[in-house]
Amino acid sequence: MTTKKGKKISGGKYVKQRKKKKNERAGQKKVVKLSDSEKRKTLRVRGGILKTFFLRAKFVNVQTKGKTKKVEIKNVISTPSNRFLARQNVITKGTIVDTDLGNVQITSRPTQEGAVNGILVE
Repeated sequence: MTTKKGKKISGGKYVKQRKKKKNERAGQKKVVKLSDSEKRKTLRVRGGILKTFFLRAKFVNVQTKGKTKKVEIKNVISTPSNRFLARQNVITKGTIVDTDLGNVQITSRPTQEGAVNGILVE
C-alpha cells in the first residue's frame, strides 16, 4: 500500500491546527564575520525585549589574570565546529583568533550577545 504525502489512510486531508506565531518563525541565519568596522543590529523579540547581536566584529574582550582588555582581531585561525568557517573569517563560539596578546578562544556567542569575549589559549 502506497501512502500519499499529507493524506490520511482514509484519503482525507490533514488540516493545519493554526498558523505559526511571529515568535515561532525561523529568523534569518546570522553570521559574524571579521571586518575593518564593527556592525551590530538590534532586534525586538517576544515581551518587548531588545536583543543586540553582531554582524561584523573587529575587537574581542580578552580576560587575562582578572583583567579585561579590548584587543583587535588580526585573523581567524580555526573553528572547531566547521573548518570552512575559518576560511571565510566567520566568528562563532569556540573559534580561535589571532590577536596582539596571542591566540584567543571566543567564549561568548556573538550571534546571541552584543559582545565578543574570549580567553587566552596557550
